[in-house]
Amino acid sequence: MAPPILKLDDIRLSFGGAPLLNGANLQLEPGDRICLVGRNGSGKSTLMKIAAGLVEAQSGEVFRHPSATVRYLHQAPDFDGYLTVQAYAEAGLGPSDDPYRVTYLLEHLGLTGSESPQSLSGGEARRAALARVMAPEPDILLLDEPTNHLDLPTIEWLEGELQKTKSSLILISHDRRFLEKVSTATVWLDRGTSRRLDRGFAHFEAWRDQVLEAEELEQHKLGKAIEREEHWLRYGVTARRKRNMRRLGELQTMRATYRGHKGPQGTVQATVSDARESGKLVIEAEKITKVYGERTIVAPFSIRVHRGDCIGLVGPNGAGKTTLLKMLTGQLEPDSGTIKLGTNLEIATLDQKREDLDLTDTLANYLTDGRGENLLVNGEQRHVTGYMKEFLFQPEQARTPILSLSGGERARLMLARILSRPANLLILDEPTNDLDIETLDLLQEIVAGFPGTVILVSHDRDFLDRTVTSTIAPANPEDPDGRWIEYAGGYSDMLAQRKGALDEKRKAEKAEKAKTGETAAAESPKAKGKLSYKQKFALENLPKEMAKAEAEIAKREERMADPNLFSKDPTTFNKLAAEMEKLRDSLTKMEEEWLELEMLREELEG
Repeated sequence: MAPPILKLDDIRLSFGGAPLLNGANLQLEPGDRICLVGRNGSGKSTLMKIAAGLVEAQSGEVFRHPSATVRYLHQAPDFDGYLTVQAYAEAGLGPSDDPYRVTYLLEHLGLTGSESPQSLSGGEARRAALARVMAPEPDILLLDEPTNHLDLPTIEWLEGELQKTKSSLILISHDRRFLEKVSTATVWLDRGTSRRLDRGFAHFEAWRDQVLEAEELEQHKLGKAIEREEHWLRYGVTARRKRNMRRLGELQTMRATYRGHKGPQGTVQATVSDARESGKLVIEAEKITKVYGERTIVAPFSIRVHRGDCIGLVGPNGAGKTTLLKMLTGQLEPDSGTIKLGTNLEIATLDQKREDLDLTDTLANYLTDGRGENLLVNGEQRHVTGYMKEFLFQPEQARTPILSLSGGERARLMLARILSRPANLLILDEPTNDLDIETLDLLQEIVAGFPGTVILVSHDRDFLDRTVTSTIAPANPEDPDGRWIEYAGGYSDMLAQRKGALDEKRKAEKAEKAKTGETAAAESPKAKGKLSYKQKFALENLPKEMAKAEAEIAKREERMADPNLFSKDPTTFNKLAAEMEKLRDSLTKMEEEWLELEMLREELEG
């Protein structure tokens, strides 16, 4: 096992109240890709900042290899002193780093590099910060919510980049599928301490449940042991005084342990407030369009949304998802076409920008709209602190300003407010941003079981697959031209249908091409010739070259089948993966060339 390049041992930190970190450990070795998971407010970001050297622990040891380079993804990057995004990103490079990496990363992250940092949106600032920390390919790369504000194509590209990077990674993310694809180990931060699983996030939840069950069983056994000792004290035969004092001391220790046990934080318990049932037809859009300047955002698009539908909107940033959403909900008039909204609609909206949050407001005041200590939930008067507990907020937080909450806690607070309002149409714009896994589970249950209608915009593939009944996506995701298509099912279903349609299109094009070739051959006397020497040589030799390529692929597949190769030698593993990708591309091209030549030979020979 390689020595660690980063080690945090027995880290302790508190901010005036209960300890945030109470003996947490974290060890990163070359080639590790660790996902750091835990509830909102559990200290994940703080532990990562300690690892980066940005926050100092009150006690514990922090070791970083003296020669290791470290880069940390800042949530709010500082652009002071930089005229362009390119200059900001290049400032993260070391003397021997390749400046082309910056251009490559900015291009794939949707930036040119010439943008002024002061004019960037929040999402663009995150992309610039990603380019800066990834460009040097540091020994240690610390990424806190790297997928926030990224669209799906960019998230999928980032997955590929991180899978083949030479850097050792620590990741914090709410995106299940992203963590499943990238991580090779999991560190769970829970109640101030950490536990490590040497497997990726896909195995985390089953393991976590086993740990909590074992803990509950141990606590139950301790309670029974205390009962037995108390019975012995009351009714047991008097023994030597020294022995009695020892057993009494052990009982007191057991009682203190039992009383001091801090169980896992509960789960959010909530349902949407009941509202009147809407009409069966919720939204009817007929050939609606929207154009800004010379750009078409929505070409003629029609859809009928019925009560009980859950519709997901996906697509690259800037494709027009929010514009289409506002048109469907009547907030924005189409340039042409008609929008008809159903009857008895009561709409609740969660906006991705969290624009209605006044950070100076208190939690209680925000939830009650300043109307005292109570709020009406499902027609029942509820005290605000009792309602807050259902969303894992403590009563003492009622008078604290929203400013003091983490991003995830703010998202949970907005969710609490929305769910207290009667609604039969939920509009959720990026609802999963900053939510921890457990709250995401609750949101999935709420959306999946909601009796009304839901329209949501999301880049979370797992969330879409678990909730939506249909998905609206651009017809041309690589270059959106305003055409939108509705696909049945979730994100994975949409990809499968899109691939099927693409395969059918290719088959049709090949058939048309072959037909055109036959017509041309019949009409042109030149077609009745013979293969050129070069074509004949290729036709004879391509099968040998294809066999060689297949043998080389098989060799690499055999080496990569070793389950320990990546942990022992990640450089070799990544090199083999890159070679296999090139060989497969080459094999595909040779197969297509041989097939075309064989078809041509058959045509010429009649």
